[in-house]
Order: sequence, then C-alpha cells, then structure tokens
Amino acid sequence: MTAVLDSRALNRATLARQHLLARGDASVPEAVAHLCGLQAQEPQEPFIGLWSRLVGFEPGQLDDALTGRTVVRTHLMRRTVHLVTADDALAWRARHDAMLRQRVLGTYRRELAGVDLDEVAAAGHAVMADRRPRTMRELVQALEARWPGPPRRVLGELLVAALVPMVQLPPRGLWQRTAGVRNLPLATWLERDADPLPVGEGDPVGRQLLLRYLAAHGPAASADLRAWCGLAGLPAAVRAVREELVAFRDERGRELLDLPDAPRPDPDTPAPVRFLPAFDNAVLGYHDRGRIIDAAHLGLSVAGHRMVLVDGRVTATWAARGGHLRIGPLRPLSAREEEAVRAEAEDLAAFLDQDIEHIRLDTED
Repeated sequence: MTAVLDSRALNRATLARQHLLARGDASVPEAVAHLCGLQAQEPQEPFIGLWSRLVGFEPGQLDDALTGRTVVRTHLMRRTVHLVTADDALAWRARHDAMLRQRVLGTYRRELAGVDLDEVAAAGHAVMADRRPRTMRELVQALEARWPGPPRRVLGELLVAALVPMVQLPPRGLWQRTAGVRNLPLATWLERDADPLPVGEGDPVGRQLLLRYLAAHGPAASADLRAWCGLAGLPAAVRAVREELVAFRDERGRELLDLPDAPRPDPDTPAPVRFLPAFDNAVLGYHDRGRIIDAAHLGLSVAGHRMVLVDGRVTATWAARGGHLRIGPLRPLSAREEEAVRAEAEDLAAFLDQDIEHIRLDTED
C-alpha cells in the first residue's frame, strides 16, 4: 500500500529542502542552484530569502555573485523574473521559450494579432548585437517604426520577457540599490550561448527540471511541478524517470513523487520562526499550497505580502518601513510563539540595517 503523507509531513519535508528547517552553509551560487532559483521581480527580496536560509549570509555575497556573473536576473519560470545561476539560465532557457511566448500571447493576443513573432525576435537580436545595454523603452524605440500597431508596453514585454533571452544588469538587484532595468542578451552578458533544445532525445531538460524541483520542493505531484515552472509537455519527463523515484499519496489521494534519499523529517520535528520575502517559492512553488499556507490566506501568496512562518506555516505578515518592523498575525500567537517571533524579528531588523527602532505586533494595544 502506498504510504500517505499528511500536510505536516509534507511541510517538514519542504522546510528541510528549502533550508528553512535549519539554515544551510552553502555558498550563494550553491544555494540558488539548489533552490532552482529565487523569484526576484522585487529586486531586494532575494536577500531576505537567502538570509532566512543561509548561516551568516551577508548581502555582499549576493552582490558579488551578480556582478561576477555567476547568478543572473532573467525571465524564466512562469514568465517571472527569477534569480538563477548562470549555468541554469543557459541550460533551461530554450525549454522555456515556447511557454514564455505563449504566456505573452495569452495576455496580449488582440494587441499582437498579425505580428510575426519570429520577425520581431530577429529584429530584437539585431538591435542588441552591438552589445549595448538598453532599457525596454530604448529597445522599443528602435523597433516601433516597423511595428507601430502594438502599444509600446506590449511590444517591449514581448521582446524582453519572451523573444530575446535577456539579463537584467546590475546595479539592478544589488543590496539597497535603486536602479532601473537595463537589458542585455543572456549570451552577451555571460559570453556563452544558451544550450539548444535537444531534438529527438526525449525531454532531458524536463527530466533535469523534475529531479531538481523534487530536491528543492518535493514530495510533489506533477501538477505542482507544472505550477512551479509553467511548462507544458512534462508527462514524458515524468515517465522517463519514474523508476528512479518513490511514490506517496497525500491526504486528498494525489500521487506524490520524490527522490528516494531526499530528507523527509519526522512530522513532529520543531520548526523555527522564519521570515519570508514576497513571492517566495516555498509558498508559490506548488499547485496545492496547503502544506504551508491555509486556504483562507492563499491571496497573500500572490499579492506580494511578506510572510512569517510559525511552526512551519504562514501565520503572519510583516513589513518594514518608517523605522518600524510591523508584524500582523493571522491567528492568535501563544506567549512562546510571540517570543520566538520577536527574537527572529530582532535579528531581521539588524540584517536589514534600516534604522528600525520598533518591532510591533499588530495585536499590541
């Protein structure tokens, strides 16, 4: 009989693999690779995500990885800006191309009616061949005379988020720096071409994505994998490696796949308080997010709220502004829980170094 993993067992497995049960000692590139990237459309959020996951993390370590080109900011999973390693960006981009195009078309089908995407892509590559970084506006200005129909925003998003593999250059994404987006082709920035999509060899990139996803997020269902990456055509990849995996069931009866030797801690393992950044994939990286967040609070996970894990589950939101770190519990906290939240909040305030003078729980009078 297939073993059943309840939501608490899945929670502890997720926390262990996300370095949220115990902080890890990996380097920044190693951690980013293990996590299969960090969602990064809000440029400062990956710093919080790494601080919550790594022992002794310092912002300069991520700055060095970005300026040293070992990690990059690029559109990838779910057509969202992610922080990924240079190697993963090059290996995975071609597998994401069709999804990126389809998602832009799905959003702007009417505005892009009659537009030949291959012609736009070729023109975009030609403009960027001079190796000069451009804002999206500058790129659109170079092409809009040829395609005057689509609004500038639509043409720009089509180019930088789908048709031309781009990197968002530093200082965008550096610690406590405010900078607009300047784009450069991925291959130009890394001085290496992206790997071509293999033809006639099954789906080796899909298989790699599945195995890497399970290492960072499993146990998980095929629907969770699709929700994380946004890709179609993954059943073939699942079939190709199924014999290498073990299977479980969740409480709803869904089949969950996993790596045989991946950590699945005792469900009673204590889980420390952790402060998550906005749009963290520990929450967003699943179709069924019940292992970490209650159904009543699902909207928080897509609305950009920063969240606090207590006993491994989303239990509060938090925000830092105007000298205050404010915590909004979603349920009453015990005295012990409140003490643990305050202790972690004090460490976070010291890390943020934003002249935070007060830590306030919204339950206070």
